Amino acid sequence: MAVDPNSHPGLLPDTVARLDAAVAAAQATGRVPSLIAGVVRAGTLVHVAGAGEVPTPTADLQYRIGSISKTLTAALVLRLRDAGALALDDPLAAHLPGTPVGAVTVRQLLGHVSGLQREPDGDWWERSAGGDVEALLAGLDAGKLAGPPFAGYHYSNLAYGLLGALLTRAAGQPWWQLVRDQLLAPLGMTRTSYQPTEPFARGYVVHPWLGTLREEPRHDAGAMAPAGQLWSTVGDLTRWAAFLADPATAGGETVLAATTVDEMAVPVAISDLESWTAGHGLGVELWRRGERVYLGHTGSMPGYLAVLVVHRRSRTGVVAFANAYTMLGSGIGGFGIDLLTTVLDNEPEPVSPWRPGEPAPAEVAPLTGRWWWMGREYEAGWTDGALVLRAVTMPGGTPWRFTPEAPDVWRCHTGMNTGEILTVRRGPDGAVSALDIATFVFRRDVLPAE
Repeated sequence: MAVDPNSHPGLLPDTVARLDAAVAAAQATGRVPSLIAGVVRAGTLVHVAGAGEVPTPTADLQYRIGSISKTLTAALVLRLRDAGALALDDPLAAHLPGTPVGAVTVRQLLGHVSGLQREPDGDWWERSAGGDVEALLAGLDAGKLAGPPFAGYHYSNLAYGLLGALLTRAAGQPWWQLVRDQLLAPLGMTRTSYQPTEPFARGYVVHPWLGTLREEPRHDAGAMAPAGQLWSTVGDLTRWAAFLADPATAGGETVLAATTVDEMAVPVAISDLESWTAGHGLGVELWRRGERVYLGHTGSMPGYLAVLVVHRRSRTGVVAFANAYTMLGSGIGGFGIDLLTTVLDNEPEPVSPWRPGEPAPAEVAPLTGRWWWMGREYEAGWTDGALVLRAVTMPGGTPWRFTPEAPDVWRCHTGMNTGEILTVRRGPDGAVSALDIATFVFRRDVLPAE
């Protein structure tokens, strides 16, 4: 996903100037050796902005992505679910027999509501060489539950170590091999790796008073790798951001079905119960800013900070990296969210032109037109192979899109009736008399006779 930094395709000059200024200011006030950010829109990397000289950042320079690795782990788990190898409500013991925390479920682990403690026992895993899966499992006991499942949001790196162990057992392959073969290769992410490969940025802790740098070790996390091991570049990780925004645009429908990515974005828990500005889905963080909801994840490992944040409706995302363990100000997460908000506030969403449609099939035409339910007016039309109902008296809501499943039986795919059945009712003469949507009967008359 190369981009000409001088052409800024797809972004207005004013937006580019704002982004460049924001990155420069964040690097200076945040006191990080180098900072880089990339913007992706509709599957294309449209702008890269960097600041700092240790080293000078480029779109092909690797940084450690930390917990963004969890989003790939979650995608692998959901691939297994889609293949029928597990269910999200399976207890962990169904796949890791004998574990003393086996009552927690796959869904609870993915959404950080399992009650598991945050870290595995022993030395801090992020800054020490990791052991193997058997050692991780051997270190478990019932005391690893910090609280009961679903008692509240409690972020757990240990949960993702266990999900990695589940993947290894269920698939019969190491976690990294699954990531590489099932996710990275299909998406063309050739610069995302388990260990750093040159060119890569060295990671530092910045002394708070002296401004000096201490280079941090780059250990193999071992069994905890699914929680934060990976390395990537702006050029590569924006491919993953584009995939999370819209699998079809990124060419990733063979990686994970679009409906499954939609499922990842459904909140499992709200982590900010006071103002509801943050939560967690299946492997992804969720943030609300005004009327927009963003999806993604932050990441940190000793010497590195990272953020991936996307707005799915506009298929726009931001990826950013810094090679320091702290970033003064709003931190890497707030920085990434602010950059994405700048893009969305300054760039009008592309408007698709209206195009004449194909005539409705003969059997569908009698279903179109005006319908009434409880004094409310609806309009049914034929668009792109689907029957679409819109509320005339309550504009602004999500239209209901139905596709045929059997004669006179249609399934809804959007809005409040998602998953519900529309049944065509017919009179004695066979003519269409009503549309029955989950017992709500729509008729041609405003107030039909009782």
